[in-house]
Amino acid sequence: MSNAHAAHADRRTILFILCLAVLIAQVDTSVVNLAVHAIGVGLHAPLPALQWVLDGYNLSYAALLMTGGTLADLLGRRRVLQVGAAVFVLGSLLAGLAPNIAALIAGRVLAGIGAALLLPASLALIRVIWADPHERAHAIGVWAGANGAALAIGPTLGGWLIQTAGWRSVFLLIVPIGLAVLLWAPRAIPESRDAQGRRVDLPGQLFGGLALAALAVAAIVQRLLWPAVVVALLAALLFVRVERRAGAGAMIPLPLLRNARLAAVNGVAAAMTFGMYGVLFLLPLNWLRANVLDATGAGLALLPMSLAFVALSHRSGPWSKRFGTRRLMAGGMALIGAGIAVLACSHAGQRLWLAEAGLLLTGVGMALNTGPVLASAVAAVEPARAGTASAMVNTARMIGATLGVGVLGSVFAAGSNVGAGFAAAMALGAAVVFAGVLLAMSADA
Repeated sequence: MSNAHAAHADRRTILFILCLAVLIAQVDTSVVNLAVHAIGVGLHAPLPALQWVLDGYNLSYAALLMTGGTLADLLGRRRVLQVGAAVFVLGSLLAGLAPNIAALIAGRVLAGIGAALLLPASLALIRVIWADPHERAHAIGVWAGANGAALAIGPTLGGWLIQTAGWRSVFLLIVPIGLAVLLWAPRAIPESRDAQGRRVDLPGQLFGGLALAALAVAAIVQRLLWPAVVVALLAALLFVRVERRAGAGAMIPLPLLRNARLAAVNGVAAAMTFGMYGVLFLLPLNWLRANVLDATGAGLALLPMSLAFVALSHRSGPWSKRFGTRRLMAGGMALIGAGIAVLACSHAGQRLWLAEAGLLLTGVGMALNTGPVLASAVAAVEPARAGTASAMVNTARMIGATLGVGVLGSVFAAGSNVGAGFAAAMALGAAVVFAGVLLAMSADA
């Protein structure tokens, strides 16, 4: 085998491992969305506790992604990838063996910490190993396609597991995949780091995490809405202050905060997941509560979205080159918004044909949008900041997810009936996604 062929084969192996890292984070999310009803019944948990099962993961994930990106650049991207896999496995074991809802939420928080180390390290490795922009766009498209594979594998396999082995099995499913990443990575992936005098920004981490946690509390715990908003604003102000003082050692250096292209891309990512995660939380929950579908049927009913994503996401790289990244992002967001608007008319998912049409539109939109968003984020900065930029865009995604589950879940709960609450939640989700279309159009091509 020639050196060129060997290098190509090695990179295929590396990309496969990095896709496994994405897979464990996304399979976990998609499976748990389907399992929340069974968890609520099994552990006697009310709707707000079920929101925390999802948002405990989303929040720790979002709050620590920036530090995860910094650690990847500072300590070594492969090493941080391995640590993330180990922490994720521990969190999944705790969740799968949890005796009560508090322990389950704790396990979810721990898994989120693992994901915060895994994801930026994996995307940064792509940015460093694939130097050619066109080859990198293809690699990121494949990497993003692992999200779609997770959306297909998670609900279908998860629904069957919930029916046959109980909800605990969906957490234990993640363990062998995480162990594969942990053990395989040092044998196949070259180490890379770019410290450049950087350090972990503990004050920035503290105030940034506090701001995000307060926003999640405001979204879910209605009686604490205004106190939590005040705390979030104060923490955000203190975050900006300490970041300005930290200079080059800041968790988010000021040049990145001033990067208009990166800011627009992050806004698009947050708007997308705000709507999408709200859908994935509320739609299966309503199907199962109303006995429209059982767990296996609900998993199968989510397939139009995930299969559309899998079928089309790998094309995002070539389409970006042909049509332009900005157009592809805007078109994808418009389709996602249209799909969620269709779901708003589905009577809480009980009009199945309408729900399936909405899911299909959403999946096509996600396929068009996800790869270009990720590629634009890492392309907006120099290679030395690849870990930080990838962490920023994934933080934006998880902030959107956290607020989507919290806000849309609360809007749903406040409805006069199930149909009205669901329609109001989906209408708000669609409106936020459509606002993301304008942000996508404002991003530089």
